[in-house]
Amino acid sequence: MRKILFSVILILFTGVVPGQKTVEYLLQAKSFTESGKPDDAIKILSEAIEHTPDSRFFTERAEAYLLKKDYSAAINDFNNANNINPASGEYGLSKIYALKRDVSTALYHLERNLKSRFKKSEKVILLDPAFSIIENTSEWRQFWKKEWYSSYEKGLSEIEYYVSVKNSEEARAVLSDLTRNYPGKGDNIYAGALISVSEANYSGAVGALTGLVTEYPSNEKYLRLLARAQEGARNPSGASVTYSRLLSLGIPDAELLILRAECYRKTGETSKALMDVEKYLEYYPDNKRALSLAGRTESAAGDNLKALEYFSRNLQLHPHDADCYIDRANAYFVSKSWDWAIMDYAMSLDLQPDNPEVWLNKGIALLRSGKTDDACIDFRRALRHGNKKATEYISKYCIK
Repeated sequence: MRKILFSVILILFTGVVPGQKTVEYLLQAKSFTESGKPDDAIKILSEAIEHTPDSRFFTERAEAYLLKKDYSAAINDFNNANNINPASGEYGLSKIYALKRDVSTALYHLERNLKSRFKKSEKVILLDPAFSIIENTSEWRQFWKKEWYSSYEKGLSEIEYYVSVKNSEEARAVLSDLTRNYPGKGDNIYAGALISVSEANYSGAVGALTGLVTEYPSNEKYLRLLARAQEGARNPSGASVTYSRLLSLGIPDAELLILRAECYRKTGETSKALMDVEKYLEYYPDNKRALSLAGRTESAAGDNLKALEYFSRNLQLHPHDADCYIDRANAYFVSKSWDWAIMDYAMSLDLQPDNPEVWLNKGIALLRSGKTDDACIDFRRALRHGNKKATEYISKYCIK
């Protein structure tokens, strides 16, 4: 499938690469790199560069060269990216020179990144494994004695940290300081919405962010949080619109397709959901989440046989994953193939024995196949693990 798609992409290359095609090539190249196929990524990006010297093609190809440890080629591509879009390749250059243990040159390029619009956060830099090689040097320690981030930037980072550890009280205290000292900044509203989402106050976050994205319609960070809040507020229709806005910005992130597909499935727009998930599977054909979503969407659309194909494929790829067995068991359950459902539920329970929903469903399947005594054992196990629905089955079928 991937080879066929790759060939089609190369055949379709004529003239200048339009915006949407640019994103598709970046997504395809990224998927090749992430799956350990840098040569395929380099091939498709080299073809793209011949027609459109987009800086992102160069930075993505540089990452593929990095995977091959071809530092010279990667350096050349990051420099080419800089020539097209100033400073776009500086962070990559910094990583390469860190890997080469050239501390002074690595820090030179890192400083250029930190003074640019491509500035990386302190967290991203400090967690990047490329810099672990030089982090114990005196030059590295001296470098971080300088204040590279403003008080406002540090405050936002603190809020994000407190939200990540579920300490909204401290996050609100920091936000209060920021609002007082830096009034009128859009990120104040964003930070407040971030805290609201962490507290499950989704409607409050949606209200705040809706106005914010009206003022800043192309801000990726604001749009992503809005979509997340809309999903939390059980508004998948609104979230799908927001994900569409993100995709229209030309962001090369295939995950957006899966997120929008989930929303479409919830709103019953199964054909749209399938288009998105199938597009994602062109890039990541072995992805467990996408195969599961494709199967569940086909099932919702009424094509249980197609759903079973996706679930069986997922199991072939992930034979030790309980969720993959549950997906297929549920499809068998819907089609009233009780014996097959029982076998898959049993396999999932071997891997995940404390799942109360599975114990209940397996019990129902046993009951439907005429094995009442075995079903009652499962109903009691479901109840023991916290599934209160099991009580009605126990009282109706298991108390004599």
